[in-house]
Amino acid sequence: MKPFVLLATRAEDVPADEEYALFLRYTGLTERELIRIRLEAAPMPKLDLDDLSGIFVGGGPFNASDPIEKKSAVQRRVEAEFGTLLDEVVARDFPFLGACYGVGTIGAHQGAVIDRTYGEPISVVPVTMTDAGAVDPLLNSLPRTFEAFVGHKEAIRTLPPSATLLASSPTCPVQMFRVKQNIYATQFHPELDLEGITTRIHAYANHGYFAADELELTLSAVQRAAVQHPSLMLRTFVERYAR
Repeated sequence: MKPFVLLATRAEDVPADEEYALFLRYTGLTERELIRIRLEAAPMPKLDLDDLSGIFVGGGPFNASDPIEKKSAVQRRVEAEFGTLLDEVVARDFPFLGACYGVGTIGAHQGAVIDRTYGEPISVVPVTMTDAGAVDPLLNSLPRTFEAFVGHKEAIRTLPPSATLLASSPTCPVQMFRVKQNIYATQFHPELDLEGITTRIHAYANHGYFAADELELTLSAVQRAAVQHPSLMLRTFVERYAR
């Protein structure tokens, strides 16, 4: 089997390593079958899509909607690298699944309006599929409405005509979309379980996702409902596209 790639941008080792472990767990892939590339550490190597089965993108600290002058040199480099990669991914309709930061990458590439209108605090939200989502092969193992972990400062306010809306939540209209037939992005985190999001809450306690005195409240918010279905799409993605 040709390997998959996980493109990651987390600078903190503990949540970065756990993110990789979660993708391994829920995709069912081995470390040889899922190659991690930490883009915050070094420039993106040249990826030959003919040598890959598909691409995953993890979450991260970058906000696509920030003014250019507020973006670090690393973020500007990473965004430029994604732009070049996505030119080829979209042209070839190559298998791609971006989780959280995937919205900022493929969404920005396709011309979506991304801003802070529909940011969501770290929590569990009900995500409901659209009619298009209900018949999408990546979601066929999930119930029409399922609980998912979220936590993001920005979101897509307006999808471009090239995108098909697949799922929404009450406080964020664009939770998942597809471009062409094989390119996906989720605002929620399909890779996360309770242990994983607890790690991230502690790791990013001072990154503006919640106030300094809201740590316990945030930890309680992610325990309010069981989250068990979103990770199923990761295994489905692998089964569908492994080659």
